[in-house]
Amino acid sequence: MKVDVVLGLQWGDEGKGKIVDVLTPKYDVVARFQGGPNAGHSLEFGGNKYVLNTIPSGIFHEHCINIIGNGVVVDPVQLKKEIEKAETTGVDIRKNLYISEKAHVILPTHRLVDAASEAKKGVHKVGSTLRGISPTYQDKIGRSGMRIGDLIGQNFMSKYNTAVANHKILLDSLGFEYNLADHEPAFFEAVEFLKGFKIVNTEYYVNQLITDGKRVLAEGAQGTLLDIDFGSYPFVTSSNTITGGACSGLGIAPQKINKVFGIFKAYCTRVGNGPFPTEQENETGELLRKLGHEFGATTGRPRRTGWLDLPTLKYAIMLNGVTDLICTKSDVLSGFEEVMLCDSYSINGKITDELPFNLLDAEVTPQYKAFKGWSGNLSSMRTYNELPETFRTYMDFVESKIGVPVNMISVGPDREETIAK
Repeated sequence: MKVDVVLGLQWGDEGKGKIVDVLTPKYDVVARFQGGPNAGHSLEFGGNKYVLNTIPSGIFHEHCINIIGNGVVVDPVQLKKEIEKAETTGVDIRKNLYISEKAHVILPTHRLVDAASEAKKGVHKVGSTLRGISPTYQDKIGRSGMRIGDLIGQNFMSKYNTAVANHKILLDSLGFEYNLADHEPAFFEAVEFLKGFKIVNTEYYVNQLITDGKRVLAEGAQGTLLDIDFGSYPFVTSSNTITGGACSGLGIAPQKINKVFGIFKAYCTRVGNGPFPTEQENETGELLRKLGHEFGATTGRPRRTGWLDLPTLKYAIMLNGVTDLICTKSDVLSGFEEVMLCDSYSINGKITDELPFNLLDAEVTPQYKAFKGWSGNLSSMRTYNELPETFRTYMDFVESKIGVPVNMISVGPDREETIAK
């Protein structure tokens, strides 16, 4: 058996949580490979909505093993709250959740440093969620971070105090006022709570599961255009969100990767600052936001909205080696008389479908193609041929331009509102 990967192809918020939930019955294992509690994966079924931040999206399937990989950064306080909320549904979290001993820990001071650093940037903010993600990854790369395995080690308090002392020096240098005593009790309580879970060497565990013939689905967070190396830098996240991140974030070899499911919305959204060539800062953008309920699942922040951007989509497909495409939010566009799509850019008078070095600095003019819109309630449809002809024309054009088939279409937030093409 090999590992299949699910990831986003835009700026996040593509609906990965729902798609993982839909695919999970075909898998024995779902493993998160990067990101942290800044990710909000929404799932809806049985008339209820659930938002997961760190727990893999297969957790509501009793047969499924769920793994938080070494590439994830874990906030014990947030994870404790998330676990307790999920347990109210009757799911036995302790039975099926495994946490990598090598995953890095978000300390209370990481969140404080995040807030202080973002405040210092003023108008140049990158749009951090202020959940301590970036400072934690910085400590990881700087070889001064703490890992989940340290929580159960004999030198936990010594390592904690050393890390906090370093953070205090930085906070004081930034002139940031804080009261650490307000945050530490909940942190230490959560640390004790997590000690009751399966903290293991997940790279050995995952590879053994593969050897045993188990079907593994690797779940990414955020989106390709937020990748630390290949995204719209510096307005990116702090980890590798692409397929390669599954290898480093779970400890699996590249040849173990099989299918790559790439998810994209029928339009585009973005949270926070950064370039967005097809953004609609007008009535159309407001309507997209309203109809798509485009507000962050974790932060509640309104998302910026715009038309589908094929140059960025083709770029993401190339980077990830996508084998299967999944389109979400097609139902949101129902009712628009005309639907626009960007199939190329004009940069300094030259038409291209390649992304420039810096999207923010380049004078990019999207080249749009207009399509006749569609209407009706798509959420009740369960076969591709039921979908409006004008939508199928739109989707056929997308496939012809990017060269990868669209195998699944989401027509609503519920797990049942999904069409296998």
